[in-house]
Amino acid sequence: SGPGSSPGRRGLRDGAGLLLRPWVDASVVPQGWEGGYPEIVKENKLFEHYYQELKIVPEGEWDQFMEALREPLPATLRITGYKSHAKEILHCLKNKYFKELEDLEVDGQKVEVPQPLSWYPEELAWHTNLSRKILRKSPQLEKFHQFLVSETESGNISRQEAVSMIPPLLLNAHPHHKILDMCAAPGSKTTQLIEMLHADMNVPFPGMLWTALWRVGMPLCWVYMRKRCGDGTMRKNIDVWKKWTTLNSLQLHGLQLRIATRGAEQLVEGGRMVYSTCSLNPIEDEAVIASLLEKSEGALELADVSSELPGLKWMPGITHWKVMTKDGQWFTEWEGVPHSRHTQIRPTMFPPKDPEKLQAMHLERCLRILPHHQNTGGFFVAVLVKKSSMPWNKRPPKLQGEPVEPREPVRSSPAHPTEGAAADPAEPESKAVSGLDDTDITERTENVENSGSKKDGVCGPPPSKKMKLFGFKEDPFVFIPEDDPLFPPIQKFYALDPSFPKMNLLTRTTEGKKRQLYMVSKELRNVLVNNSERMKVINTGIKVWCRNNSGEDFDCAFRLAQEGIYTLYPFIKSRIITVSIEDVKILLTQENPFFRKLSSETYSQAKDLAKGSIVLKYEPDPTKPDTLQCPIVLCGWRGKASIRTFVPKNERLHYLRMMGLEVSAEKKKEGTVVAQQSAGSCGPPGDEASAEHGAEPAASADSSEDMSPDVSVDAAPGPSGPAPAEAALPR
Repeated sequence: SGPGSSPGRRGLRDGAGLLLRPWVDASVVPQGWEGGYPEIVKENKLFEHYYQELKIVPEGEWDQFMEALREPLPATLRITGYKSHAKEILHCLKNKYFKELEDLEVDGQKVEVPQPLSWYPEELAWHTNLSRKILRKSPQLEKFHQFLVSETESGNISRQEAVSMIPPLLLNAHPHHKILDMCAAPGSKTTQLIEMLHADMNVPFPGMLWTALWRVGMPLCWVYMRKRCGDGTMRKNIDVWKKWTTLNSLQLHGLQLRIATRGAEQLVEGGRMVYSTCSLNPIEDEAVIASLLEKSEGALELADVSSELPGLKWMPGITHWKVMTKDGQWFTEWEGVPHSRHTQIRPTMFPPKDPEKLQAMHLERCLRILPHHQNTGGFFVAVLVKKSSMPWNKRPPKLQGEPVEPREPVRSSPAHPTEGAAADPAEPESKAVSGLDDTDITERTENVENSGSKKDGVCGPPPSKKMKLFGFKEDPFVFIPEDDPLFPPIQKFYALDPSFPKMNLLTRTTEGKKRQLYMVSKELRNVLVNNSERMKVINTGIKVWCRNNSGEDFDCAFRLAQEGIYTLYPFIKSRIITVSIEDVKILLTQENPFFRKLSSETYSQAKDLAKGSIVLKYEPDPTKPDTLQCPIVLCGWRGKASIRTFVPKNERLHYLRMMGLEVSAEKKKEGTVVAQQSAGSCGPPGDEASAEHGAEPAASADSSEDMSPDVSVDAAPGPSGPAPAEAALPR
């Protein structure tokens, strides 16, 4: 993946993204595949010659290095989400699924139990050599595989390559930080950063730029860019073996340097920027960092992060390297490069000549991850801290009383004066506004926060659905006006806290009834409003309310949406019912349980509430450590004599697993899921819920969410006699 920039403290952050496709096992592409493709031999003499000459691998380890590159990459997974929820999933994995694998044998071989990544905090990342073929060979492994697939679809587990987890950890993000991910495809690092910002569910809106990420169900950093495969990915992208040449790195060097330079410009003083690549090549790695440091003139420095990830094995960055063309010709300095090669090789690709300047850069603080050290992919990462403004952004001192000169427009830097040469990557791709400090542009954006909205808050093209050459136009995102009569009934019905940022609510229509309401942070609102004519917005915000079809019959036309409930909950002061763990089980396994099925405490809270949308909140009891120890917030509906939950099926099954009801099989044709209480379950055993036929239907709502329980319970015989083996619930 390409380089990334990421800052720390109140600045930007990075992470190029690389999503692991686990459970794949094969050292070569078999010739027997349907397409009949020839076998790819994992050999490349030019690759070996190049890296042996550069000596990036310690002496005596070359054979192990090459052997590791030829082996399949282990599957790795990361437990995601709010910290309290992540701990419950970890407890479930360790005490149920991994224990079932401890003494398991398949085809006469002992199954290797997944192991935690030693350097990842709190055992929230694991790796395994289990292939998809092996996973399907025994019931225990099939159950484990089913758990992984379901929890991944729910966003509670992310299948992500181990080395791609490193940059967000080194960024050390906190909820008050602002983060910019400059190379985000396909987004695994971005997702990881979001989780770090949202580790505390009591912080509804971290100070960041974000959109909605449906799979994780929480706000997301603004992302842009795309990825490519570097030679650090040879273990999973086997095409790299036959396609590798040094030309790839030579062509990317300038782009990577311009991206890193732009990131440094955007970074605030004191901020942290993480530059990472999935390449082992110093042309993409140390050469980019050295050039960036050199032209920063002391504004940037490499941070010493050697102690920040205990257990991680890495090699220090190198200080001397050479440049090789695709046909194997070596150059040790720019002066020796013939003019005919100047379009391919640039001066910034070579290490600094001045020994003192080179030593002051501390390139040894860069980290290079070699595959054979911890059975990973190859990777490079460098952490930079901004000490002052970049030299071309420094504002000259202004004399008192001196008139303010008009600011010049932003211009792209001219091409390198040498005829026929490529643009010099040492120059910034775009010069900052003359006389402007690095953070002035950001400050000016924030200053328009309360200045109203452009085009009446419309962010996007008009709502026409006429077919264009490249597809349909998108419906616009429209911010709700301050005086919109739609909001006061919502505010009154849910007793929203006065601090609720109603100016950040938006919808996707300029005419007719507003069907769904979304919410964004104030930072993203500023970006959307001030860039509506320059940006096509495909998706943004997190859904917080949905209109009921019969909403006018109630005091509020909008019900709460589960997707945004954890963001919205801190502002809601009314219509909250505290429920027990037994109540949660019943609510998640029965479509419309009558009040009499729930606890007396729950009934006493619900009986005086008017019909309509409600919040169902489970609070863990720390005095009962064997029970579920993470809070749960569910959207529900208080009917005439029953309560219904509005929770998507995957999320519903996730909570049931955490409470000890294990999903054992899925009947796709019938649309039901069989669950059972097992002795080795994640949570404590409890009374099994049965189907309640004839329950009162809840009010319908406009929503794409699958809200029916769609769950049946395979219960063990109880005191009142044996339960049916499978009790399918009505939709």
